[in-house]
Amino acid sequence: MARSGYAKGKNAGHVTEQLERKEKPSRTKGRISKRVSLARSIAREVAGLAPYERRILDMIKTGGSAADKRIYKFAKRRLGSHKRALVKREDIKAVNSAQRARQAGA
Repeated sequence: MARSGYAKGKNAGHVTEQLERKEKPSRTKGRISKRVSLARSIAREVAGLAPYERRILDMIKTGGSAADKRIYKFAKRRLGSHKRALVKREDIKAVNSAQRARQAGA
């Protein structure tokens, strides 16, 4: 915040220049690097899907009116949190769309 040079008021204090701070390493926590994403994709390719993930994939394929909600509830029970369940649902949907694209291309 800019200082006014006055002793009282909203911006009270000596006029100073704001220093630019370097970004803390803790701010970059959770970002996925190229190396990690490559390793994860190779692991997914080699190991395939876990049994519960295959079950979610089957739910997506069979579909139905409330499929999204059922998939969410199942994933939430297995993974333990709302956010993880949503991320997993979208991840398996992406796997399904990639499979369908591969079949259409072949």
